[in-house]
Amino acid sequence: MKTVLITGANKSIGFETARQLLQQGYYVYLGCRDIGKGQDAVNQLLSEGLNNVEPFAIDVNSQESIEAARQVLGEKTAVLDVLINNAGILGGMEQNPLTADIKVLKEVYDTNFFGVIAVTQAFIDLMKAAPAPRIVNVTSSLGSLTLHSDPSWKYYAVKSTAYVTSKAALNGYTIILAHDLRDTAFKVNAVDPGYTATDFNHHSGPGTVEDAAARVVKAAVLGEDGLTGQFFSDDNSPETGISPW
Repeated sequence: MKTVLITGANKSIGFETARQLLQQGYYVYLGCRDIGKGQDAVNQLLSEGLNNVEPFAIDVNSQESIEAARQVLGEKTAVLDVLINNAGILGGMEQNPLTADIKVLKEVYDTNFFGVIAVTQAFIDLMKAAPAPRIVNVTSSLGSLTLHSDPSWKYYAVKSTAYVTSKAALNGYTIILAHDLRDTAFKVNAVDPGYTATDFNHHSGPGTVEDAAARVVKAAVLGEDGLTGQFFSDDNSPETGISPW
């Protein structure tokens, strides 16, 4: 049975991603900062007859927590097949480039960028033991610098300093990581789940968590002939499914 670790998975897109991967026969380590909330999420999945899941304590903002989580997972399994870096924060709505609070900027980067790198580095040894490892970095269409330079783009006016730049940085890391692992069995991709109605945006998005999670899952279960080093986005590019960086 293939194993997957999903960060920030006790609600919204992360939770639905866990559900869909469980339905496909994966064993899910449901990553969460609050183990109580993680257990509540697991209980919901268990009530649906999805049994191969357990809550997994990990705070992507804490190196100590990440290292402890790696130690715990290593005692449970010698192989991690899929890592989904899903945890992310917005940083509030006021993100003017001239007035944005530097403290908030750092908090957003700690979660959306540095946390992803720290988690990936911590668990990469377990992933190298997998025959077909997959890394999925959950990004946003707002991380596309190309589209942000196009006044005709539908989200052109959304210029949130912390969130936009942190996701652009995450996209850059995805490219570099995929290149470093290019001669291996790894598939490393960034996935835009789309503008989805969640707590993250006060349920303002038009998309559903089911559709959003399906996009993430698609990258998590890529076959041997699947692409790597890509920015998948049905929202940005419905024809090709691949967004400009």
